[in-house]
Amino acid sequence: MRFLIRVVVNAFALWVVTLMPFLQVSITAFAPGETLQLVLTFLAVGAIFALVNTIIGTVVKIVAFPLYILTFGLIGFVINGFLLWLTAWITSGFGWGLTVGHFWWGVLAALIISIINGVFGFILRPQRTRA
Repeated sequence: MRFLIRVVVNAFALWVVTLMPFLQVSITAFAPGETLQLVLTFLAVGAIFALVNTIIGTVVKIVAFPLYILTFGLIGFVINGFLLWLTAWITSGFGWGLTVGHFWWGVLAALIISIINGVFGFILRPQRTRA
């Protein structure tokens, strides 16, 4: 259930990022013209982004731990941008999906996606009951 919520939040965050034309981030639907295909494309890219973040992101963040300490965590922005760029590269192999114009625009887009994920994570986290 948590993975499905994460996919939906990622899809929403990607949609918000694609609405900002200065970021040069766009989504190409697998069947153009239909709203349903565009929504399914956002969900598929959101799922791929969640998997890339879970699998590859964890490994990269563990390996880059000394850089996190050295840069006071600022390397995290570059790593998140790399993971978004990697998602764009993976989905472009299918002929549809995410397109990132430039790596640094991807870093900025990943920052906005992280903020949206953080807000929704705060809102949707389970409340602890006091016994």
